[in-house]
This record gives sequence, structure tokens and C-alpha cells, in this order.
Amino acid sequence: MRCGWATNDLAIHYHDTEWGVPLHDDRAFFEFLVLEGAQAGLSWDTILKKRDNYRKAFDNFNVKKVAKYDDAKCALLMQNEGIIRNRLKITSAVRNAKAFLKVQKEFGSFDAYIWSFVGRKSIDGKRKALGDVPAKTDISDAISNDLKKRGFNFVGSTIMYAFMQATGMVNDHLTSCFRYGEVKHGR
Repeated sequence: MRCGWATNDLAIHYHDTEWGVPLHDDRAFFEFLVLEGAQAGLSWDTILKKRDNYRKAFDNFNVKKVAKYDDAKCALLMQNEGIIRNRLKITSAVRNAKAFLKVQKEFGSFDAYIWSFVGRKSIDGKRKALGDVPAKTDISDAISNDLKKRGFNFVGSTIMYAFMQATGMVNDHLTSCFRYGEVKHGR
């Protein structure tokens, strides 16, 4: 059995190979920050369909390159039909890249920073039904508040909880899902 939200080929592949697996790669963390922010108000399926376009448009989420994007580059991105053409979300990616670099400098890596919120260990959600999965938690509130203090935006608590799920900071595969045990045991 698989989590009920994975209902199409793209979502199934994402669910079965990536979602909930503990992540320790700063480039991938930056990718999820951008994608989760872009998803605000939209479905994750919409973002998954555009993910490859985002990778091309945002230099494969090279945070140093994105931090240097200027108004002209943002204007070009606004014309890119392969991504969500929302000026606030695009400029947020640039702003967040700059803040991300500061976090890396302060903590040595974004990985060291973000995993400190969960004691460097994935939280076992032990969810039995989709209705048991919260939209946010005290930890996602704390991450959101700290990121905002550091200059990030599009990092509300609900967005950060989805980020935590995607990056394996919390294992929210349902206990009946075949991936629950695999992810829990590092597979």
C-alpha cells in the first residue's frame, strides 16, 4: 500500500523514490525551499510537472548563481512559461538564496542548521491516516520564525512542514505504506 496522495505517475515516482528520505545536500535543500515556496496556493502536482523547468531556469538551484540574479534575470524568468510566473515567488528565490548563503557561512552548511531543529534525527510521524498528518507543528513554527528573522520569505509554518516532510526531517509516510518502514530504516 502507498500513501493516498500519490495518485499519478509523477507523484507515485516522487513518493516511491524521494519523499520523506532524509536529505543532507545543500543544493537539494535550496531546491526544496524554492519549490515549496512556489507551491504556495497551488498543488504539489503542478510543481512536480514544472520541476525540470525550474532546474533549468534556476541554474540547477546553484545557490551562488541564484543569489546574483538581478532585475533583468527576474524579468526573463517572469516570461518563462515553464515555471510559476509570480514576481513575488521569483524574487523570493533570489532573496532566499542570499539568506541561504549567510546561513551556510554561519553554520558551515544549511544541512547543519536545518537538522538542528530536530536534534539531527528524523521524527517518526507514525501516522495511520492522511487525516492524522498535521499542516504544521511547533517545530515548523520555530523553523519558519527563525528563517524569517534571517531574511527568508515564503517560509510560513505550513510551507516549512511540507519542506520537513519532503526532506525527511519527518517521516509522514502512513504506517500502512510500504515506504514507511523503508524510510525509517534508511532505504
